[in-house]
Amino acid sequence: MVKRAITLGGGGPAAGLHIGVLEALANAGITFDVWALSCIGAWVGIVYNQFDNVDDKDRAKKTHQFFKDGVFRDDESYKRFPLNTVFGPDWGSLGNVLTNFVIDPKNYKHLWDPSSMVNAVRDSMSLWFPQQKFTIPDTGDINRWILNQVLAPNPFVRYLTSMMYLSHVTGLSRINYPHSQFMKSINFEELKKSGKPFIFHNAWNLDEHKLALFSNRPMTTKADKKEYGGPISASSLCACSALPFIEETIEIDKVTYCEGALVDTVNFESLLEEHHKPNDELHEIWVSRIVDSKQVRKPKDLHDALANLCQLFAATVGEDDVRIFKYHVRCDEPKWKGIIVEIQVPGHVSFKWNHSNLDNGRKLGRAAAEQAIKTYHEHAKLEPHDGPHFINEHPEKNDKEGWQRVQDTYHECEKRAAA
Repeated sequence: MVKRAITLGGGGPAAGLHIGVLEALANAGITFDVWALSCIGAWVGIVYNQFDNVDDKDRAKKTHQFFKDGVFRDDESYKRFPLNTVFGPDWGSLGNVLTNFVIDPKNYKHLWDPSSMVNAVRDSMSLWFPQQKFTIPDTGDINRWILNQVLAPNPFVRYLTSMMYLSHVTGLSRINYPHSQFMKSINFEELKKSGKPFIFHNAWNLDEHKLALFSNRPMTTKADKKEYGGPISASSLCACSALPFIEETIEIDKVTYCEGALVDTVNFESLLEEHHKPNDELHEIWVSRIVDSKQVRKPKDLHDALANLCQLFAATVGEDDVRIFKYHVRCDEPKWKGIIVEIQVPGHVSFKWNHSNLDNGRKLGRAAAEQAIKTYHEHAKLEPHDGPHFINEHPEKNDKEGWQRVQDTYHECEKRAAA
């Protein structure tokens, strides 16, 4: 009996790729005993597994509908409101925080800084009148002058800037509302039922600086660098995707967490520690990473720039995680002799939270998974040989025809988006 694990990495608006991958795997009859998840991969994996009495082939459709109805915004609305439907500011908390800031006497100290004002006048004169002669400075010098000699010494500006950056707000948005209709639409109790695969996701413990793992069944992790955070819940799911600055940090049982994907996006180490045991070996690990540095494009606006900032880190962490794990599998003793199947990331998905990108990602993910499945079956036809086995590392070289179909799918999606 083959024991399989799948790892779904982080990547936010590229979630459609995961859904398409799961759809293709279900169509091929490939199931998994262990699900290792992070960030948006945790959302997709948990939503996918929460449906009761549903055929595997229908789970992807229902998962796609969940994200289309509850997370991604319709194209027409997105054109002039480029945000997803769940990253909403916590207006009540913001009001309280700003009120507390205004009434706290300490926040009025150090606003008036005479020495800085005197220095600003002196520096301004030396910039605009070097050697007692008026000179127009370079644009860069002017912008720096406005920041440091005009704005920084101004008491009113200092107050507003400190209110913006030093109030007790840890993120632009909040999604941790466990009792909201949106979170209640996920049936976490269903994950605990007998017959469900083992499911776990990570988050970063900011108090103890270690990776925390949350699961649908108890874990035994007691490593120095990892801990068992507890059962999967609405709050743990939000914690695993609480990307600093974008989303508020989340407190669970007096411990503060943020996203864990930027520390470990594929959970390889935990897979082998927890799920590869004597007489219960893990034979296969399938990898769906969804973000890649090839996806990063020249930004046209702040929307693109912010998306690139988040995704570039996620992409490089994911790429490095896979490389490092391959190195350890090849070199460490005793060697794990199983199979790693990489579902290669199509480099053509955008970072938009709109319906078109979700739909296109699903098509691209399905095509990429079908190509990986084909390579996996071809490897199975070979004579038995020693592992570890790395399947589908370079499809553009070893399966040009299959990888070309993925590229063709992208061009179809591109034409549809342009129309």
